[in-house]
Amino acid sequence: MNNLKLLFGKGNSIGQYGMVIALIAILIFFSITTNGLILQPTNVINLFLQYSYILILALGMVMVIIAGHIDLSVGSVAAFTGIIVAQSMSVWHFPAWLAIILGLVVGGLVGAWQGFWVAFVRVPAFIVTLAGQLIFRGANQIIGNSTSLPVPNDYSQIGSGFIPDFGPDFGFSNGTLVLGLVTVVVLVILEIRDRQRRRKMQAELPPLWVAFVRTGVLVVVTLVATYLFATGRPGTSVPIVAIILGVLTIVYGFVTKNTIFGRQVYAVGGNSNAAVLSGVSAKKVNFFVMMNMSVLAAVAGMVFVGYAGASGPADGTGWELDAIAAVFVGGAAVAGGVGTISGSIIGGLVMALLSNGLQLMGIESNRVQIIRGLVLLIAVAFDVYSKSQGRPSLIGGMMRQFQRKDTEANTVGAEQPRSIADQPDKVNLP
Repeated sequence: MNNLKLLFGKGNSIGQYGMVIALIAILIFFSITTNGLILQPTNVINLFLQYSYILILALGMVMVIIAGHIDLSVGSVAAFTGIIVAQSMSVWHFPAWLAIILGLVVGGLVGAWQGFWVAFVRVPAFIVTLAGQLIFRGANQIIGNSTSLPVPNDYSQIGSGFIPDFGPDFGFSNGTLVLGLVTVVVLVILEIRDRQRRRKMQAELPPLWVAFVRTGVLVVVTLVATYLFATGRPGTSVPIVAIILGVLTIVYGFVTKNTIFGRQVYAVGGNSNAAVLSGVSAKKVNFFVMMNMSVLAAVAGMVFVGYAGASGPADGTGWELDAIAAVFVGGAAVAGGVGTISGSIIGGLVMALLSNGLQLMGIESNRVQIIRGLVLLIAVAFDVYSKSQGRPSLIGGMMRQFQRKDTEANTVGAEQPRSIADQPDKVNLP
């Protein structure tokens, strides 16, 4: 039993990984009820094409929620950026690459505007972003004259294109197979390096079988995903937007777990006053968290415009609710201070697969909305109940595992941290 706990992390039970188990259960359930349609290559590819922008929004929303805020403007900011990018290409004749840079700049300026009100004027983020929702939705309608504006085909590749293929036709996408094999090699190398690092620091080293099982599960998941992406209809492979999402997930996962700024976000969300007394600039953290959210909203808006082939007046409607739901289903705390990038991605996938599976079963959209709402309520209620009973939350348990790793690293010749942001064990986690 002790060895089994090592597989999931000391002090963590299998129940603390409830969202992962829920994701697997949903896949099994809908595989049976839809006669395997949910895992058909074409459906999996379409799932990533249709829901990728929500997952991108979730990456930024989880940092906003960890810091103790909420952003209701992301859908409107995405639509506002989308219409500007579409107009820059269709009316101003910008090349696609310049239009993308313009979109990122617009997202940054919008984020700086909202971050200023939140961080320096101290207007609650709820009010600032509610105002932003109205302002940028109206601006979208004015700029686009409440009509759709098409974008060039070369730009559409970022939202609906696939990685290029090469070589002879074996019935698979050769580019996808190569990408999958490279990913497998990277996973194995990372596990080996982690064991070498632990051995060098004389930290506790899990049994070798734990490493085999843990890495083996990731390898199997990668190979299954590679097969599904590689065997889709002719001309398809891994969507470019899935590559964008993967890169962003790695980058933001590193920032939140391995950088001082990431720890400061947790510190501010867990106890803002204590963080300030420890030397953390709460104003800087709040400003950049809000600014980052708008930049990712701009990315999501540009991706969706590419997928749809045009910018329309209804773009972004309800996106903020989907992103917030993904984060909370993924285990973030309403009060702030708790949440992970991986948990939010898993939460987003749970909601996406739930919607997709119910649609494949022929359930009408109104009932799908009811079921999704109940899932969100139950997930958050379970998390709150666990904490009220003195048990760590789903994501709280995972975060403690990250804290232990950081503590082990700091015990070997590390300089004593000077603030709460440099000591994640002191961050107020559930």
